[in-house]
Amino acid sequence: MSASDDPTSRGFDAYAPRQIAARAEQVGIEKASLDALTMLVLAVLAGAFISLGAQLFAAVVTGSAFGFGPTRLLGGVGFSLGLVLVIAGGAELFTGNNLLTMAWASRKVTTRALLRNWAIVYVGNFLGALGTVFIVFYSGVWRVGDGGIGSTLVTIAAAKSSLGFVEATLRGVLCNALVCLAVWLCIGARSTVDKIAAILLPISGFVACGYEHCVANMYFVPLGILVNGATGERAAGLGWGAFFWSSLAPVTLGNVFGGALMVGLVYWFVYLRPRRA
Repeated sequence: MSASDDPTSRGFDAYAPRQIAARAEQVGIEKASLDALTMLVLAVLAGAFISLGAQLFAAVVTGSAFGFGPTRLLGGVGFSLGLVLVIAGGAELFTGNNLLTMAWASRKVTTRALLRNWAIVYVGNFLGALGTVFIVFYSGVWRVGDGGIGSTLVTIAAAKSSLGFVEATLRGVLCNALVCLAVWLCIGARSTVDKIAAILLPISGFVACGYEHCVANMYFVPLGILVNGATGERAAGLGWGAFFWSSLAPVTLGNVFGGALMVGLVYWFVYLRPRRA
């Protein structure tokens, strides 16, 4: 087969999986080598971007008459805005950066550099999410739709805070497997339009199925707590302790397992592991 017959040689076709693995490894090296301030600022942006997608999700599902499944799917399309902005805008997202394990497994990124990236990006995502929480709350946009969006936000936050530890962890596993697969597909895409198309189904799928994303929860639950206090709804079990121990901690653990191991290390094993001659 000549080079012209190889579909991967055409500028408009996606990269082959083995090429994606090599590119993902290189991306991991570049991300791990960012200076701390740049990394933090890009992470703050990513936290804000995911929060904007989360707010769009709340707006889309509020008052919908389409039924549970179609409503969740439409909400998932809205939520996809967050990852579209992260990928197209070049921000740093903790859940997507779980794929750095590919470069780490190849010993091209040290354990210290890996953990440094994850720690700085996680903190930056949290800051970006909380900053967006305060802007949205004090802007009063949660009152739109006769307060319907506010009620939706409280309901979402209460549901996330009421999950058991194991349940939340496993939902986190499923979520970040899909998120990292979306990032994997984006690394294989050649244009922004391709990347957006690659994002839509995996992200809409995890949202529609009710999986849990730690950065989204950094937005949903704090905002739900503030709205709950402002409206006096007093949703049962909704508070900061429940947020940290029933939502954020287990979901983060699950996200790391689902992204770093189930996607990153599995693809490293398939395509990048050293082989005997």
